[in-house]
This record gives sequence, C-alpha cells and structure tokens, in this order.
Amino acid sequence: MAVSAKPTPVAPATTEVQTYDMKQALAENRLLGLIRMAAGFRRLYVGAIASLAVSSIARTLTLLLLAYFVDEVLFRDDVRQVVPLVALGFLGLALVEGSASYLSGRWAARTAEQVAWRLRNYLYDHLQRLTFSYHDRMQTGELLQRATSDVEAIRRFFVEQGVGIGRILILFVVNFIAIMTIRVDLALLSIVVIPVLVLVSLYFFKKISASYEAMQDQEAKLSTTLQENLSGVRVVKAFARQEYEREKFEADNWEKFLRGRHLLVLNAVYWPLTDILVGAQQVGAYLLGAIMAINGTITVGQYMAFVGMLNMIVNPMRQLGRLIVHTSTGMVSYDRVSEIIRQTREPLHEDSTPPVERVRGEIVFDRVDFHYDNETPVLHEISFRCEPGQTIALLGSTGSGKTSLVNLLPRFYDYTGGSITLDGVELRDYPRSFLRANIGVVEQEPFLFSRTIRENITYGVGREVSDEEVFAAARAAAVHDVIEEFPDGYRTLVGERGVTLSGGQKQRIALARTLLKNPRILILDDATSSVDTETEAAIRHALRQMMQDRTSLVIAHRVQTLMHADLVLVLDEGRIVQQGTHSQLIAQEGIYRETFDMQSRIEEALEKEIASA
Repeated sequence: MAVSAKPTPVAPATTEVQTYDMKQALAENRLLGLIRMAAGFRRLYVGAIASLAVSSIARTLTLLLLAYFVDEVLFRDDVRQVVPLVALGFLGLALVEGSASYLSGRWAARTAEQVAWRLRNYLYDHLQRLTFSYHDRMQTGELLQRATSDVEAIRRFFVEQGVGIGRILILFVVNFIAIMTIRVDLALLSIVVIPVLVLVSLYFFKKISASYEAMQDQEAKLSTTLQENLSGVRVVKAFARQEYEREKFEADNWEKFLRGRHLLVLNAVYWPLTDILVGAQQVGAYLLGAIMAINGTITVGQYMAFVGMLNMIVNPMRQLGRLIVHTSTGMVSYDRVSEIIRQTREPLHEDSTPPVERVRGEIVFDRVDFHYDNETPVLHEISFRCEPGQTIALLGSTGSGKTSLVNLLPRFYDYTGGSITLDGVELRDYPRSFLRANIGVVEQEPFLFSRTIRENITYGVGREVSDEEVFAAARAAAVHDVIEEFPDGYRTLVGERGVTLSGGQKQRIALARTLLKNPRILILDDATSSVDTETEAAIRHALRQMMQDRTSLVIAHRVQTLMHADLVLVLDEGRIVQQGTHSQLIAQEGIYRETFDMQSRIEEALEKEIASA
C-alpha cells in the first residue's frame, strides 16, 4: 500500500527573519528597545507619523478657515460669490485630512503586524534553540503567555500607543502655534494644566506597570494550570481528581481576579482625576475667551477657532495620559519577551567541520562527573569503554543516573568533570548538530506529533523517504502489522501527544522513527517498558539485527533485555557499582543478581498461577 503524501505547503521563511538577530534590539531603555524592534520598518512608521502631521495641520487650517469665514466673509455683500470658494477650501482640507489619516492608520498597522510577525517567528525559532536546562526550569504556560499575549501587547504598542503619542505631540505643537497667532495669553492658558496632567500620568504609569506585570505573571500561572490539566486529563479522570483540579484552578483564578481588580481600580481613579483637571482647564479657557470676544479683544471667529484648537490640545493631552498608562503594558511585555531573547542559544554548529568524517562508535568515559545547574551531582567518577558495534546496557533503580548518563552523549547537557571521547576525540570538540545526526534516541516517554503515523516515523529524516524504507523501519520496531490494521494505515492521524495509540504502539512508532534515521549510535532509554512480553521479545530480536553494526546504549529494568549486551553497567546513586557481562554479574553478589533473582521469582509465580488457572 502506497502511503506517500503531499508535503504540507508552508510559508517561505524570508531571509530577513532568518538573519535578523532580535538581541540587537534590546536596550536598558525599554522605549528605545521597542523602537529598535521595528528595525527595517521604521521608515514606514515615520511615514505614518508624518501623515498624522499632515492630518493635524489640515484640521487646524480648517479651524482657521472657519475663523476667516465668520469674521471676513459671512457679512460681506458678495458672500454668495465667496461661499463656494470657502466650501471648496473646507472640502479640500477634509480630503487631505481623511487621506492622511487613512495612510497613517494603514502604515502604522502594517508596521505593527510586521514587527509582531517577525517577533513571533524569532521567538518560535529561539525557543527551539535554547538549552535543555532552560526548558527544565521554565513552565510551558509561562512561555506560551510570553510568545502570544506579550507579543500582542507589543503589537498594540506600535499600532496604538506609539502612533497615538506621536499624534498627540503633533496636535499640541501645531495648535499651540496656531493659538499663539491669535493671542499669546490664550496660548499659555491652554497649557497651564498640562504639567500637572503629565505628572499624574507618570505616577499612575509606575503603579499600573507594577500591577499589570503582577497580573501577567498570574495569568501565565493560570495558563500553566490549564495546560497541565488538559494534557493530563486522562490522569485526572482516572484518579477522580476533578474536584481537586477545580479548586486548584479556582484558587489561581481568584488570585488573577484580585490582581485584575487592583489594575481596574487604579484606572478607575486615574480617569476621573484627569477628567477633573481637563474640565477645569476647559471651563477656565472658555470663560476667558468668551470675555475677550465680548470685549472685542478677539473676534467671534477667532473665539470659535480657539475653542476648537483648545479641544485639540487638551483632549488629546488627556489621551496622552491614557496612552502613557497603556504604554506600561507594552513596556512590561517588552521586559518579559526580552528575558527570553537574552537567553543564550545552544550552539549547534560550533565548528563548521567535524573532527571526523564518519563516526565509528568508540566511546570512552573517563572519571566523568555531572550535575544540573550547580545542584547536587548526579554522576560521580563514571568510567567505562565501549568499542564500535558493542552494546552497553545500563541497569539501576529510578534516580540512579542512567538517563543522565546517556543524555551526555548527544550533548543535551555537558558533563562538568572528567572526559568523554568519541572515536578518540573529546566530545566537546564535536558540533552538537553532528553528534545528533549520528545518534538516535528513543526516550522512555516517547512524544508523537498530531500528524499521521507516516509523518511521525519520517520526522527525523531530512530527505524524501520511500514507502519501503518506512515499512522496513516499522517492521524492525514490530509495529508494521499493527499499523496496517488501522483503517487508514500509515495515513492514520495520531491524536495530540499520541493519545489515540496505546503506550506500546507509541513506543514502537518512536523506535521506528529512530531506526529510519539509521544512526551510528543508538540510545534506547527503557524503550520496551510499555510493551507486553511477546512484543518485547519481537522488538529485542529485531533490535539485535539492527544493533549489529551500531554502538548501542540500552537502559532497561528487565534483566532479560540486557542479557545479550557486551557490557552491563549497574548504577546506584550516580556511581557504577558493578560492570561486566551477564554471566559475570550473575555469578557475583550484588544488585544485578538480586534483580535477576527477584524478576525470575515473579515470572515463575506468574507461570504457576497461569498453569493452575
């Protein structure tokens, strides 16, 4: 049965996204950092602000034209001849203002979307290139929050706050100058409250920034709780812990409510306060202007223009306070995103040329120590030698350091003491990408993507793969016949995290994925733990064929899986306490023989129980 499928079309990655290093945008000054993030799009953004300037000037000219019409045209004898010209002037200015506003909104939105698009792409790529230790200490929900909600806050900064602040400053300058042409004292009166308004806004900016950051942190915690619950919904139901999970979520949600309420209270205090300041400013200015118009100090037309221009100074300046406060969300999100961007990537290509052309598989551990992030050491004085093509088996209780040991070979983590050589070359001299291309890993808890079975099996191969190759890998993993029984065969869609498959099926598909990669070194981290005895025997037989020309490291809890290994390492509390072949270890006192005897007794008891049933 042919199972080849069309590749899913994807958007091409642009050179700009691939080469732009977002780290160069970072700065201690958060506003400067946000502006740097728009590198490559800044001309478009400047065009948006320039269009705003044109729109603002057109609006102010409309008010001056209104003053001219009231004072110079309205009471003239030839008013009917002049009105059409004035109307054309109003119409022309309206067209200029509307066109400029349209261009400003379009260019600002385009800039914001492009910045967010590039930032999302960068974060997605960056997160995949960070070290294992970083992902060990960061929660998935927290990273999701920063890559989605915080990026959206940065997008809003460019489309709303950045342009809005520019618009307000332009309106202030243009209209202040225009009022100066009418009366200097009116111009000074129009800005008397602005220093107070700015100070109040800056005070609330600090308060709201802290409150918003606290709310974002709690929202990330809430997202983590939800993500874990949905991923582990089967465990929740199996243990009937729905009530416990509900109470846990409600507690986190209540904390988010409290922090959100505190943020709303700050806003609720800020807006009435600025309303009072702005209202007092406007009433005083209107009153003084009216008195001047009555006394003949200014004309009626000038008064009407002054009222309009005053509104374009004071009301937008009040919005400046709103924007300054809302800008705090963009600043906080900038900090949260920057924390990820500042993380050092795992260097996959330290050297362009590997020290050897082809891996043979000779592995030597010499007094190797290892610990996670300066914590208690998990491996002590590990020493052993593995010749090319040999199979090394690791046995030990949970937490003895087996998985940590094999994780050092692909350099998922770097050892902190001693030496590891591969084909006589220090492991650190190999690029990580080269090591991982030559090492295949089947983890204890296999992960499958929400794609077809065929796509999961071919995931680790960077080339076109024939059906025959896929079938061969599946047969070697003793899963081909199982797949063929599905209605859609290899085109069967796997549910999220492989939930539609049994544990044994997932593990065998993960094994087939590794075998199709055809690595020189094979690591099996308890790869047969989730299969029945018959399937395990079939996999062991297939693996013996596959391991003939490969160096293999096998972690297992069943002694039967380790019996044919060239060397068995018994670990306890991060140390090798026994090593040798199966026959050598079974002949001496120790953990290996105790484990073998215990498992043998269990199997004998089961056989007797089955026979007597």
